[in-house]
Amino acid sequence: MKKIGIIAGAVILLMAGSFGWWIFSRPERGTTGSVSTNFRWLGPNDKIVVDGFDDPKVQGVACHISRAQTGGVKGAIGVAEDTSDASIACRQIGPIRILGDLKDGERVFDEHRSLVFKTLQVVRFYDRERNVLVYVSYSDRVLAGSPQNSLSTVPIMAWPSP
Repeated sequence: MKKIGIIAGAVILLMAGSFGWWIFSRPERGTTGSVSTNFRWLGPNDKIVVDGFDDPKVQGVACHISRAQTGGVKGAIGVAEDTSDASIACRQIGPIRILGDLKDGERVFDEHRSLVFKTLQVVRFYDRERNVLVYVSYSDRVLAGSPQNSLSTVPIMAWPSP
């Protein structure tokens, strides 16, 4: 019986720690806009939200990600689990300058899609042979993720001088 209490306590601490991280360590980003997709009688409508963010290690690259956001009462209080649907587009917006060592599969963006167990992530790869940055968005869970993903590439090219 004592073992069950210890396990329950550990799970509660893990959940509290995950929730605290979610509140205080949100990635730097800006919401570009949203559109309503499903009317809800109580709480906010379901919507598609578009966010923009910069790659923290690659100056001159910006990405936009769109994802479904569940509304209703559960969505309003932050306990709804959003779907794994997401789309990403990344573009060169200026001269590209790499700030440090790029690791394949390095996370450049993440966001919780449920209270604790589901995360939307964007990871970056560098295709050296083609001199292209590759960004992949996907959702994962503690036990099982989703094969749904979206891909965007940014060829590293010279930027015209003004």
